[in-house]
Amino acid sequence: MAAGPDVFEFLDYRAFLREHYEAKKASGRFSYRAFSRRAGLGSPNYLKLVIDGERNLSSEMAARFATACGLDGNAAAYFQDLVAFNQAKNAEEKNAAYRRLTGFRRYRSVHRLEMAHAEYHSTWYLPAIRELAARTDFEADPEWIASRLRPPIPRADAARALDTLLELGLLVRDDDGHVRQGEPIVSTGPEMHALHIANYHRMMIQRGAASIEDVPSAERDISALTLCLAPDGLAELKRRLQAFRRELLDLSAEETDPEVVVQLNMQLFPLSRAETE
Repeated sequence: MAAGPDVFEFLDYRAFLREHYEAKKASGRFSYRAFSRRAGLGSPNYLKLVIDGERNLSSEMAARFATACGLDGNAAAYFQDLVAFNQAKNAEEKNAAYRRLTGFRRYRSVHRLEMAHAEYHSTWYLPAIRELAARTDFEADPEWIASRLRPPIPRADAARALDTLLELGLLVRDDDGHVRQGEPIVSTGPEMHALHIANYHRMMIQRGAASIEDVPSAERDISALTLCLAPDGLAELKRRLQAFRRELLDLSAEETDPEVVVQLNMQLFPLSRAETE
């Protein structure tokens, strides 16, 4: 039969199964029923139900599906971890499965850019260093960078962060060898639910909490509002917050002599249930 897709190229096991099925079907000697026989399944349509998202896979069934797909060794282990990643019930499970996925050398090779993006959001200081590069006196020197962050970070971390930002094109070297921002604005959009974005927000919320003790009140603003709104009012509040964020990005882009990197967190979440729930 024709060779199937490379499982390491996927972050969705259902998408892999779909492409695997289509590739094998093209040979003219494969069907849902044939796959079921190879996996030892009683239902001839079980693969279709899984691909369509109508069935999940247990860990035992994931191993049987890997075998039926002709996967073995690291490829089979990766498929099983991918199932765990996609079906994780909470952030802790999802992060644990993601760490296992990134432990495969083949994954790191195929998804090098994705991992660099994940690293960008994995530590508070990578976005801070990118903004620090807007200073007119910025030096692409790990020692200089490390000493100007608050709190300071190890020189080795600053060096690795600089390499990541250059790899992503978020920092670039001009013809004179000076390092500057590659793009004027980096935004994930109003609602990005990727794993590393969620982790980034958790981390920055923790940094905000730490600033209550670590930063003088004159240099920060920690405030909160508790409101009662109708659904239409909530939608309008979200729209205004998104518009306000765009205004602040424009304000930052207009700065001619920026000096201090700051972090602004905005959290909006319900404290009660609606009657319709």
